[in-house]
Amino acid sequence: MSNVSMMELSKELDEQFDRLVKECMISGAINLDLYTEYDVKRGLRDSDGKGVLTGLTEISDVCSYKLVDGRKMPADGELYLQGYNVEELIKGFENRRYGFEEITYLLLFGELPDSKQLRSFVRIVKSLQELSGQFVRDVIMKATSPNLMNALQRCILTLYCYDLDPDDVSVPNVLRQSLQLIAKMPQIAVYSYHAYRHFHFDETLVIRLPDKEMSIAENILQMLRPDGKFTELEAKVLDVALVLHAEHGGGNNSTFTNHVVTSSGTDTYSATAASIASLKGPRHGGANLKVQQMFEDLKKNCPDYEDEKAIAGYLEALLDRKVFDKAGLIYGMGHAVYTESDPREIILKKYARRLSEEKGFQREFELYGRVERLAGEIIARKRRLFKPICANVDFYSGFVYSMLGIPVELFTPIFAIARISGWSAHRLEEVVNNGKIIRPAYKFVGVHKKYCELDKRDW
Repeated sequence: MSNVSMMELSKELDEQFDRLVKECMISGAINLDLYTEYDVKRGLRDSDGKGVLTGLTEISDVCSYKLVDGRKMPADGELYLQGYNVEELIKGFENRRYGFEEITYLLLFGELPDSKQLRSFVRIVKSLQELSGQFVRDVIMKATSPNLMNALQRCILTLYCYDLDPDDVSVPNVLRQSLQLIAKMPQIAVYSYHAYRHFHFDETLVIRLPDKEMSIAENILQMLRPDGKFTELEAKVLDVALVLHAEHGGGNNSTFTNHVVTSSGTDTYSATAASIASLKGPRHGGANLKVQQMFEDLKKNCPDYEDEKAIAGYLEALLDRKVFDKAGLIYGMGHAVYTESDPREIILKKYARRLSEEKGFQREFELYGRVERLAGEIIARKRRLFKPICANVDFYSGFVYSMLGIPVELFTPIFAIARISGWSAHRLEEVVNNGKIIRPAYKFVGVHKKYCELDKRDW
């Protein structure tokens, strides 16, 4: 076939595909007024944005308001993990190394461990850390992906093939699988990053084994960095970030996904991979990267970090869809639940300040503070909102990761490394209670049609 005819065929196929796209858009469009008519909670949200109750949990509690004379009033946010305030938990292990491991124990077993229980738990997790050389070679090093969340999914699903009893959904087996995934996730993420940089950018490939004497946060830094070195504060800040991202109620998208998939009776690897797929989305786990990209664009447009008039103008232009990605959003501002404040953001901001002083990023930290203060005021005014607008945990997490030298490709995988503790706790809760398969209803709003033979469809 000649090049001309090939080009004509390609053009014809493109036109046919464009037609299919238009038909798909027309077919898929639903009159949004019908959501109100049939009282359908779009996105499983009430009219005020609060999530519709779909289940019960004892794992965590997200508090965002206080009752005054029977009325809900905005309040500083609080996050409770198995009944304990996360702020008190972090204060409690300020001078200890295994904060994230301790919180993982708490999420899985419902109570804080004593010293002996914690030592035993850490020892068990460490015994499950290593990946076989065969797995690293045959799975992680092949078909590397520029998006490491896809690499995580592929590796987690492939671990199914290395499990002698992968489909057993009894509590002992699910707990064993969960602990293995919690232990192995840091290596999978870091090794996938190194493999990607090596095969796509010809960077030197260095695979460093986890150190049995180090915490998960310390191991992430030593495996990631060429020299394997880090400061005590760097490890502490990353440990706190892992704790703050470990769990946030059963209704967040990735955790709810885990509940839904687990309720079908499927295996642990499939349920975890489904949660990773959810977390990958920019509306969920990818938000901190958006914040970082937004600040890079702000710096180009406002080189004077102290010029609040210029910064305010940029933020208004963001909301007016004139700059950055033209989405009309100030990323890192606002939350579906919290009003006055996000407790995770307040805690992480304190550690971000300390790290910025050690790293010499005080000027950038002050810029974040200005944007946080101005953005809340500007959003409320331009959107005519009466409830407070607070910064969420994503506002500072990307900045913290950047100061730690964590590459942007690992921002969301770090989130997954933390959140797998919460996913595992919720999966076990679902398995223990042996609930019904989760199956909400959808209202059919189309029309019933009479079948027509193919040779009579030429209209």
